[in-house]
Amino acid sequence: MALLVHLKTVSELRGRGDRIAKVTFRGQSFHSRVLENCEDVAAFNETFRWPVASSIDRNEMLEIQIFNYSKVFSNKLIGTFRMVLQKVAEDNHVEVTDTLMDDNNAIIKTSLCVEIQYQAPDGMVGSWDDGDFLGDESLQEEEKDSQETDGLLPGSRPSSRPPGEKSFRRAGRSVFSAMKLGKNRPHKEEPPRPDEPAVLEMEDLDHLAIRLGDGLDPDSVSLASVTALTTNVSNKRSKPDIKMEPSAGRPMDYQVSVTVIEARQLVGLNMDPVVCVEVGEDKKYTSMKESTNCPYYNEYFVFDFHVSPDVMFDKIIKISVIHSKNLLRSGTLVGSFKMDVGTVYSQPEHQFHHKWAILSDPDDISAGLKGYVKCDVAVVGKGDNIKTPHKANETDEDDIEGNLLLPEGVPPERQWARFYVKIYRAEGLPRMNTSLMANVKKAFIGENKDLVDPYVQVFFAGQKGKTSVQKSSYEPLWNEQVIFTDLFPPLCKRVKVQIRDSDKVNDVAIGTHFIDLRKISNDGDKGFLPTLGPAWVNMYGSTRNYTLLDEHQDLNEGLGEGVSFRARLMLGLAVEILDTSNPELTSSTEVQVEQATPVSESCTGKMEEFFLFGAFLEASMIDRKNGDKPITFEVTIGNYGNEVDGMARPQRPQPRKEPGNEEEVDLIQNSSDDEADDSGELASVSSTPPMRPQITDRNYFHLPYLERKPCIYIKSWWPDQRRRLYNANIMDHIADKLEEGLNDVQEMIKTEKSYPERRLRGVLEELSCGCYRFLSLADKDQGHSSRTRLDRERLKSCMRELESMGQQAKTLRAQVKRHTVRDKLRLGQNFLQKLRFLADEPQHSIPDVFVWMMSNNKRVAYARVPSKDLLFSIVEEEMGKDCAKIKTLFLKLPGKRGFGSAGWTVQAKLELYLWLGLSKQRKDFLCGLPCGFEEVKAAQGLGLHSFPPIGLLYTKKQGFQLRAHMYQARSLFAADSSGLSDPFARVFFINQSQCTEVLNETLCPTWDQMLVFDNLELYGEAHELRDDPPIIVIEIYDQDSMGKADFMGRTFAKPLVKMADEAYCPPRFPPQLEYYQIYRGNATAGDLLAAFELLQIGPAGKADLPPINGPVDVDRGPIMPVPVGIRPVLSKYRVEVLFWGLRDLKRVNLAQVDRPRVDIECAGRGVQSSLIHNYKKNPNFNTLVKWFEVDLPENELLHPPLNIRVVDCRAFGRYTLVGSHAVSSLRRFIYRPPDRSAPNWNTTGEVVVNMEPEVPVKKLETIVKLDATSDAVVKVDVAEDEKEKKRKKKGTAEDPQEEEPDESMLDWWSKYFASIDTMKEQLRQQEASGIDVEKDEVDNTEGLKGLMKGKEKARAAKEEKKKRTQGPGPSQGSEVPEKKKPKIDELKVYPKELESEFDNFEDWLHTFNLLRGKTGDDEDGSTEEERIVGRFKGSLCVYKVPLPEDVSREAGYDPTYGMFQGIPSNDPINVLVRVYVIRATDLHPADINGKADPYIAIRLGKSDIRDKENYISKQLNPVFGKSFDIEASFPMESMLTVAVYDWDLVGTDDLIGETKIDLENRFYSKHRATCGIAQTYSIHGYNIWRDPVKPSQILTRLCKEGRVDGPHFGPPGRVKVANRVFTGPSEIEDENGQRKPTDEHVALCALRHWEDIPRVGCRLVPEHVETRPLLNPDKPGIEQGRLELWVDMFPMDMPAPGTPLDISPRKPKKYELRVIVWNTDEVVLEDDDFFTGEKSSDIFVRGWLKGQQEDKQDTDVHYHSLTGEGNFNWRYLFPFDYLAAEEKIVISKKESMFSWDETEYKIPARLTLQIWDADHFSADDFLGAIELDLNRFPRGAKTAKQCTMEMATGEVDVPLVSIFKQKRVKGWWPLLARNENDEFELTGKVEAELHLLTAEEAEKNPVGLARNEPDPLEKPNRPDTAFVWFLNPLKSIKYLICTRYKWLIIKVVLALLGLLMLALFLYSLPGYMVKKLLGA
Repeated sequence: MALLVHLKTVSELRGRGDRIAKVTFRGQSFHSRVLENCEDVAAFNETFRWPVASSIDRNEMLEIQIFNYSKVFSNKLIGTFRMVLQKVAEDNHVEVTDTLMDDNNAIIKTSLCVEIQYQAPDGMVGSWDDGDFLGDESLQEEEKDSQETDGLLPGSRPSSRPPGEKSFRRAGRSVFSAMKLGKNRPHKEEPPRPDEPAVLEMEDLDHLAIRLGDGLDPDSVSLASVTALTTNVSNKRSKPDIKMEPSAGRPMDYQVSVTVIEARQLVGLNMDPVVCVEVGEDKKYTSMKESTNCPYYNEYFVFDFHVSPDVMFDKIIKISVIHSKNLLRSGTLVGSFKMDVGTVYSQPEHQFHHKWAILSDPDDISAGLKGYVKCDVAVVGKGDNIKTPHKANETDEDDIEGNLLLPEGVPPERQWARFYVKIYRAEGLPRMNTSLMANVKKAFIGENKDLVDPYVQVFFAGQKGKTSVQKSSYEPLWNEQVIFTDLFPPLCKRVKVQIRDSDKVNDVAIGTHFIDLRKISNDGDKGFLPTLGPAWVNMYGSTRNYTLLDEHQDLNEGLGEGVSFRARLMLGLAVEILDTSNPELTSSTEVQVEQATPVSESCTGKMEEFFLFGAFLEASMIDRKNGDKPITFEVTIGNYGNEVDGMARPQRPQPRKEPGNEEEVDLIQNSSDDEADDSGELASVSSTPPMRPQITDRNYFHLPYLERKPCIYIKSWWPDQRRRLYNANIMDHIADKLEEGLNDVQEMIKTEKSYPERRLRGVLEELSCGCYRFLSLADKDQGHSSRTRLDRERLKSCMRELESMGQQAKTLRAQVKRHTVRDKLRLGQNFLQKLRFLADEPQHSIPDVFVWMMSNNKRVAYARVPSKDLLFSIVEEEMGKDCAKIKTLFLKLPGKRGFGSAGWTVQAKLELYLWLGLSKQRKDFLCGLPCGFEEVKAAQGLGLHSFPPIGLLYTKKQGFQLRAHMYQARSLFAADSSGLSDPFARVFFINQSQCTEVLNETLCPTWDQMLVFDNLELYGEAHELRDDPPIIVIEIYDQDSMGKADFMGRTFAKPLVKMADEAYCPPRFPPQLEYYQIYRGNATAGDLLAAFELLQIGPAGKADLPPINGPVDVDRGPIMPVPVGIRPVLSKYRVEVLFWGLRDLKRVNLAQVDRPRVDIECAGRGVQSSLIHNYKKNPNFNTLVKWFEVDLPENELLHPPLNIRVVDCRAFGRYTLVGSHAVSSLRRFIYRPPDRSAPNWNTTGEVVVNMEPEVPVKKLETIVKLDATSDAVVKVDVAEDEKEKKRKKKGTAEDPQEEEPDESMLDWWSKYFASIDTMKEQLRQQEASGIDVEKDEVDNTEGLKGLMKGKEKARAAKEEKKKRTQGPGPSQGSEVPEKKKPKIDELKVYPKELESEFDNFEDWLHTFNLLRGKTGDDEDGSTEEERIVGRFKGSLCVYKVPLPEDVSREAGYDPTYGMFQGIPSNDPINVLVRVYVIRATDLHPADINGKADPYIAIRLGKSDIRDKENYISKQLNPVFGKSFDIEASFPMESMLTVAVYDWDLVGTDDLIGETKIDLENRFYSKHRATCGIAQTYSIHGYNIWRDPVKPSQILTRLCKEGRVDGPHFGPPGRVKVANRVFTGPSEIEDENGQRKPTDEHVALCALRHWEDIPRVGCRLVPEHVETRPLLNPDKPGIEQGRLELWVDMFPMDMPAPGTPLDISPRKPKKYELRVIVWNTDEVVLEDDDFFTGEKSSDIFVRGWLKGQQEDKQDTDVHYHSLTGEGNFNWRYLFPFDYLAAEEKIVISKKESMFSWDETEYKIPARLTLQIWDADHFSADDFLGAIELDLNRFPRGAKTAKQCTMEMATGEVDVPLVSIFKQKRVKGWWPLLARNENDEFELTGKVEAELHLLTAEEAEKNPVGLARNEPDPLEKPNRPDTAFVWFLNPLKSIKYLICTRYKWLIIKVVLALLGLLMLALFLYSLPGYMVKKLLGA
């Protein structure tokens, strides 16, 4: 069943051009080859074939489109032919000639002739060519075969086509997918609509736009791949990989910093906790805190490492809390937390900040959590910069649950789980002992053993377990499982499985495999637990020959890329979540090893015979070290093909006889009887015959293969798990296409090509189609028996992911607009990362293929090709990207030898054709080779068709000439010590090479040279060479006078091919110059601008070639320049150079630079600056502006670089090069006349900016209209006094809570802390709004774009958000409870350096770093910083001559300054520099104790201030609060260095870190960075105006300098500048409250909105604090802390500034806390009475504020409380120093008796009260405790009854009070302790009274401690038994009798009385009766 379309000709075409046809049926399109330079007839003569699985419907359509082909732009549609296949379905064979229709469905003259043939399902009609299809039996096979997808077995009869004619198969091969698809494809009946991706693939956009009418938004047009055709057509070659050096395995610098802040809720009674921080093997401990469950540490630890990234990210960070560790005992573990470094590194900013780690006890997994530790963890690599979030009051972080130390998406409640790693068996192990010993053994004992004793070791989460050792076995069988217990999900990403060889001396690793848990699990809601296998994993490492000292042993440890197959291991992994409540559970987390149930051999898949074929088409660029010995190439897959050191001959498993025998794999040699069906084939041929290399040039050799190409083939047996690889390949294909498309879009944006958004739409469209294609293809093979659970789950999750990706890409496509391209591009990059992650298959199947170059039987260099890239499939998408293609391989040195410069040189370059597939599918294994060869077979395979060739003999060869047009290179690598190079380029093509000339001393050579390669012979068909020419390699070298040239980089290019029958004319010829990226190792090293053309030499010889008509350059010898059509079109430009000065020049050859000069050169022309006569006295130039004219290309992208060189003029006319700088792109210096139509140029009409408050908006901000045309909203904070008026008017409208802060109370620090809060708030809003904007792209921001700078934009967005959340009416607004902040004037806190906010202050003065010396390679670690020898300050301006008229005519134009009008003079100027240093954070510890004693040192020119005596002891976050004044004169002293040193008692002080500030650029900048502009103007108080110049004067000066009309003040409260009017308050209050009129407020308003002034506006620097990273030259690139500071500068010729602001740190305020403990109640009773056995307690209460050792105070003991009640009336006095701003108590104390000075500690203000039971002879028993945070603690209950446990645990909402506000609090508080089950229980209640006084109040009103004078407390009224019974026995007895037995005694007495009465009654009764009877 198939449809065949034979496209014959297209005639009546108009004009000449390249034509291409596209034929579409059932949504599957094919392209024809490109026919070049057709006139009116295009004879395609091509056949396309669609295998179909369902019969053709009569309404189905066939569509043929003919395009004009263009390499660069999209193809232009000529016309379309559509045909309903009714006739075809009936007759099965139709021939049609018909006209085409154009876009508008109008008939055009062009006609086409096509023949269509259909073979119906009954197979009766239509003639078949056997070669076209794989025999009929395969079809029935296909129908019945559900298991084996690709069951199309190769027909056994030989193909009837000669190997050359393969043109048709190329089209046909990719369509087998349609057979499966035909059944469920929807029929495309109607012609495709414009919104269907199918049709938009290559259409020309303009035509499309016309066709769709004008109503179509051009923003919805998409442009599918521009490169799609150029890449689709060429399908014989795969792209070479340009990056050479292995990056893995190279060690780097890392720093792990951990701050342990505090711990909470630790489980245990009265403990003394220590926190241990462990990274890898290193441990560090905090100090010990006594008797507390919530210790506060705030200690900072740093760990430095120099290891490779893999090792680093697998290290475990472990934080554990230990109870009572001291010198003698190690303490008991309370709980620990662990995660790997990789998890931290993958966090945003590489850190966790202020997060709570959950502690759990690894020895008792049923216990639950053991407490929390709050910490910061950060991991910094070299070159990472970490933004430290601002440290301020830590109130919001007390929410523990919301701030857990866990990555995004990990649930807070992690459960315990068991990880079972099952190790089944291994195969193919290498020999690990010398055979010498074995021979001796064999001779003596006669035993012949395998020389390896393997066992497997598994590492996970810092633990390791190992299996048993299997003695002497190359194929060990273990069937064991290693069990780890850890929390799930684990915070350790990788499991490391290592096969090791057990040895008496030391065990060595044989191979290592890492299991990445992220790839074998999915945490989504439809996810699955980690699972793997049973599956084979392949291990790679060093070569297999055994040596005692293996130089590549690291490779076996898993570091770096393995260079050889080592072994494969069958393993499985499963996870079981534990139910910790189960009593049978073993609660320890020790690693266990036990037996695992064996699995059947077939569970990993059916063993299939695979066939690997390779043909070596070229071997060149062989390094000259290997040039003298014969060379052979060996290809191996697993151990197959490895003849040198594999295991015996390749083995083949025999079909199993007995099912039970699993132990011994019975292997037989290949000469078995079941080989008969392979036509007597005996063995594989895995290496090429040895051949001596021939010389190419003095560096490289090549092998002269010529027309004889050697081949190899290998048969091997592997479990058939191709489906895994197929799915990965489909995803890889999608990802490759996406990557290529995204790169295209980036390139389009970079080169400013039009319509990048259309290209991006096309890319997203391709992506969504690709994703849907995956869904239809991947879901095969469902019933495969050997699919593991992971296969099934992965497939499900990949399908889900790709489906959603396809959806997202579709929706994203609709959102791509011109201005959102960049954002969407970023999202596209996210898709790409996700695809690459999904495509990586964790369960390997076929091992990778290695190609080794052997010289003299020694392995020299290798390349590794993943087997999935070579795998064949009938479905095109599933094919590996290099299968049946020619791949260019660069061989590299193995292991560490390949690091550094050795790894950059190519050892050999191979053109290699590879094919890998099932043996039974190998019919087409030659199909991708260049045609025109005969097969050369081995002797036994002669005449057998199926026998693979051992060589190819090419009969067709073509002659070519290559012309390489080498124009120029830029930004090359500096290879000489001068900082320059002497570059030349060497061009390699096949086996020839040529060099350009050497240009001395430049990094930007313009060679302008054409290299011609003659007599090139290429083998194969001409038309194939046209599409797939071999690649050209260009290497750049630095010529050295001594020794060989240094390698500087390499790049590849593909030539443009012209066949003999084509004309040399546009559009293809002459070729365009293009930029090629040069690589050196993995780093980019410049660009090459060149063009390459390959011209076929026709029968007439070279006469037909386009003439080489260029003058031969006489001066340069026989050098041909690049011809005219190719070299760029030049026009005249003028380059003006501003020479300002030179700075910081270092010595050259030990001599100081004294008379420097700057030479500027660009494209051969240049200019020199004037000479600086005495660099020391004045390093500025006296002539400021010079210019030169130069011819530059019209195309700005081709502009050559501009070189700046500084030379020193020495005596006797000698010049020495000091340093150089190359400006690689002139674009930013090109003058572009201003666009006068822009809105901010609109100078007509007034725009009022209003400052008067109209309505009290929340936070009293007012709305400001900016521009008549815009609806921009800018908030301006209203000035202070206005607010007060408001407030008075409003009276009680304000919240009663908000009291206006008292002016006298406020200081600079209040302002600073308020600003930090604002900054944190803004950051939070940004994060929140960032998400908002993505969701709904509101276009109402368009109007704002041009006018608003970032800050206002953020503010406006904030307002928008507020409005949105508040809803319609203002009434709702008032209900929103907002914490009202008292209004304090703020400054701007920048979390980074000021210059990064203001573009380095290079608004007109640029700084160019001068470099000298070689560019460092990675291993030298020399960075750009170290090569800087000075800086040149100046600027450039480039413009086309002549200049537009309007520029020179402006008023006051000074021609000597050219374009640089209005720049200040550069004469020396004296300046007062005032540096305010506020504080440092996170300093790197410098002392052994993990602390530092920092002080500030400031250097500027000759001034060096060291503030050594004011060092701050043992602090890593010191608050300096100091200002320093320095007088300096610019330009001599302009680089300010602020350093932090560590004070040492003995020895020199160490530098912790320093930061450098260029003051000169700040001083001269238009942003006015001399003194920041405050928010409001006031003349007294904390916010006093610090600039000696008032706002109105500044405004006047700015207007004068910028030639702006204004300022016009008046009427009061109004100022007009240009056409902007600013209004605001018009009065000011002085110290005495007098109001005066002033213009300063409105002037300040104008300054704060200076960026809105037309033409000259720019942002002015506000009053600010900047945060600068501290760096240490010894540890380049790693931050050592941060410093907050700001710098003011005042010129000395202006009025002197006032005294510096006082920013000295706030002194803590002295307070006294008086705590009276009145009573306790319901205290648990601990003791049993000695005599009576009843319960009682001897209660006392202990309290402390600062720490148990420092100031604990105890009450007296209330003995023998029998009810839990205790009476004390006891007063504690706690004096303390308190910092209100930070809510911390400050303690100064010596750390130890040896300490030199006191260390200042800051601890939270927490009062601890504990109840104890006093014991005489043993330690007192702890009963319970409560901690009250004095800033926020629950208000005490009125009575003991109301006092509950929930008050302390926070489970009920209790009003919180602050003692600092309330001053006096009395009440009952609960005391808690934990019981055995770790739950809190109430153990007592205490009635206490807290009274806070300041030190002065306490002095006036003193009280006594305990119950002493003054103001004594009365004695408690305690029951008498409180005295111990043996001291006062009578009293005790009285107490016992009175209290305990009182009622009992009374009852007994009454009863006795009763009995007595009765007895007496009975006694006296008879006598009485007798009396009565006798009547006595």
